[in-house]
Parts: sequence; structure tokens; C-alpha cells
Amino acid sequence: MGKTKILLVDDDPNISQLIQLYLVKEGFEVASASRGDEAVKMFKSDPPSLMLLDVMLPGMDGWQVCREIRKVSNIPIIMLTAKDETFDKVLGLELGADDYIVKPFETKELVARIKAVLRRYQQPDATPDKEISFPGLTINISHYTVTYLGKELDMPPKELELLYFLASHAGSVFTREQLLEQVWGYDYFGDSRTVDVHVKRLRDKLSGSEQLGWSIKTVWSVGYKFEVK
Repeated sequence: MGKTKILLVDDDPNISQLIQLYLVKEGFEVASASRGDEAVKMFKSDPPSLMLLDVMLPGMDGWQVCREIRKVSNIPIIMLTAKDETFDKVLGLELGADDYIVKPFETKELVARIKAVLRRYQQPDATPDKEISFPGLTINISHYTVTYLGKELDMPPKELELLYFLASHAGSVFTREQLLEQVWGYDYFGDSRTVDVHVKRLRDKLSGSEQLGWSIKTVWSVGYKFEVK
């Protein structure tokens, strides 16, 4: 089995070189780009297993790169940025980023995040299928697929995991903090608006579900639940 390939996109040569050294030491194969447009071309010619994507880039910024990649692929994308603003985090998640790490960061933390995101994408071969079905909806967590009204939906892992968690506990109400802990894990450093962003995206993709007898409901001042009538 070949090495896991990471495409690192950062226009700071010092940071880029430092990250590359650590990732190679950890056993990853690393390709690097310093411009956004260059990164998109490299991705299309030789798709990596994961992309580390800086926000501030010449040629095309990280948001634009993320948009372009998400048009054709669901590969893991971790955003790198010097900004620590909620707006940036929410925007990155809305565009389909899987995680978000703020500079300066410990390289050990970055490697841990990379491994965690990659684990979520790996599909176990020997484990039985974990599948939940409701009218018009099938969620398979083993193969990371969601089928709605006969069509397989394009859905990033975190959205799928949130949907699976809520659906597998139908009728139970969870606070945003509980959902962050259960779905993102205790080591996620985000805020509760992350959950709101993902719920909004799920509702957009599952529009019309109320007519099928189920939906993701907001329980005011508490959180969310998967309601089945």
C-alpha cells in the first residue's frame, strides 16, 4: 500500500518547509503549492488523499480553492489560517472544509488532526454495514453514503456523521455542546455555531423530508432532534 499523499498549499516558504519536514517524518508523501490556482491544477492532475489549505493565497484564495475542489471531490480539506474569527470558521465549514486550524499551531496537533480526519474517511472492510433507514432516506456509516429519494447525496463526513448520530437516536434532544462532543470529538476546538451550520446544510439537502414523516427539528433554547412522526 502506497503512502498517503498530502497536498500542502501555503505561500509562506518557511511554514511550508517546516510542515513538510514533519509530515514526511510521519510517513506521509507531500506535494506543495504556493498559489491557489496552482493548487487546483495540481489537484486535478494528481489528486491527493488530503489537502492542507491556507486561506490567504495569491492567485486564488483558500475559499475559492475549496469551492473548486468541492465541485469535483469530497477529499478531506483542513483549512490553515492566521485568523481566529468565527466568521472564517463558519465560512470554511459552509464551503465543505472538514477541519480548521489556526496559526501558530503545534506540528503535533496538526498531525493529530490530519490522522483524525483521515480515519473518518477510511472505510473498514471487515466490519458489518451500519445502516439506518427511514422513508426515502438511507444512511450507511460504514460506506459513508446517504441516499435520499433514490439519489446518492454528495455529503462531507461531518455532515453525514451528524445526520447518522441524530437519526440513530431518533426522538432524543441534544444540545449543541453534546453534538460537538459526540460528533466532532472532545478535541475539537470549534464553537457551537459549527453545529448550526451543519444542520442548515443537512436541511437544505433533505428538503421536503417533513412530507415523508421525519425531519431535523430545532428545540428552542435546547438544541436539535431527529423527529419521526
